Amino acid sequence: MASNDKPLTRGKIVTHAQEGKVLSHLPNVALNVVAIAASRGGLKAISQILSALPAQFPAAIIVVQHLSPDYPSYMAEILSRRTALGVKQAEERDVLRPGTVYIAVPGKHLLVNPNGILSLSDTPKVNFVRPAADKMFASVAANFQGRVFAVVLTGGEGDGSLGVIAIKKHGGIVIAQDEASCECFSMPESAINTGTVDFVLPLEAIAQRLITLVMTENLIESSATALCAVADDFKDKIA
Repeated sequence: MASNDKPLTRGKIVTHAQEGKVLSHLPNVALNVVAIAASRGGLKAISQILSALPAQFPAAIIVVQHLSPDYPSYMAEILSRRTALGVKQAEERDVLRPGTVYIAVPGKHLLVNPNGILSLSDTPKVNFVRPAADKMFASVAANFQGRVFAVVLTGGEGDGSLGVIAIKKHGGIVIAQDEASCECFSMPESAINTGTVDFVLPLEAIAQRLITLVMTENLIESSATALCAVADDFKDKIA
């Protein structure tokens, strides 16, 4: 059974009120961010990735999917039934936290600001689209630098290709979906042609690669914190 055909269980919609409960708790702000961009065929691809991630995945996930602003978006509701992660449509001044998926609002750019605060923008379209992956990638790269894991999935045109350059410039990791598993290869191909993509993977391998990359980063961070604490304790004892 394909992973996106799992029984629709366990996921939850995160409401604005629930989000507000953690705004003042700085330890809940995400340290690592997975930034996903997709267009044609994206819902199926995103569903398959999210369904394979554990509920305690130690990163926030931002999703830019090209959708028409002329119709209501039910993407958050659909994805919440296919993943153990919390899912919400992004709102102005949301704060990124681990284990939560933030879905871009159709017709508005989704930007990441310092301290993981999100903003929605009506500025002009980029590559004829809004939200644009390029805008989202560039903003998250500037503020999370080497803690960004970008994923370019199936889709038309070349949105995201400039953004992945920014991701690499700031030390992040870039993954692109391979041609064989894409409904439309244009977006991943444009990213690959920049020479900045670290991994070209079939769709079914992307979630596991993210788990490996993010969990390793989280382990390194935890180990470094523990070593600093031991060093400080040792200094205190010999002072």
